[in-house]
Amino acid sequence: MRYVIVSVVKGKAGNFNNNLRKEVYEKLGAKSSKLPAHFTIKSPFESENIDDLELLLKDFSLNNNSCLYNIKGYDSFDNRVIYMKVFMSKEGQILHDKLIDKLNTLDYINFKPKEGKDKIFHVTVSSKKIQPIFSELRDYVNEIPCNFNCNFDNISIYKWQNNTWVLHKEYKLL
Repeated sequence: MRYVIVSVVKGKAGNFNNNLRKEVYEKLGAKSSKLPAHFTIKSPFESENIDDLELLLKDFSLNNNSCLYNIKGYDSFDNRVIYMKVFMSKEGQILHDKLIDKLNTLDYINFKPKEGKDKIFHVTVSSKKIQPIFSELRDYVNEIPCNFNCNFDNISIYKWQNNTWVLHKEYKLL
């Protein structure tokens, strides 16, 4: 089974991202992820049994507090991805890195370079074959104000089912 671990962006920022992704698809044909607004903790991986992951995340969520972060403005990875910029708090970075250390203890979870602790936190707006419309898309989103205070308050596992991501389990931080 294929899984991904994310932190869902909720509230105004999450609604904003979900609506913006729908808007750029309708106006410019720019596709995005089938996941709700989120930043990725672990990109998709395969495993037949994630019982140990579930126990790990349950324990982690019961012993760690949520942390603040900000989303402000936009940026891109080359001409492949346009995203909302995440400015993780120092406490949020420490929490995230502690989680990565825990996840690294599972043999079926392996972090590629630029994942794990060295990632650029971001909330994707569009990432599916946008090269032909990249400039137009970048200019379009940059006209829309983006400034939100958020809370890193959940760790969510999604599984790939029936050609979409379905919530498997959410763990709420204290």
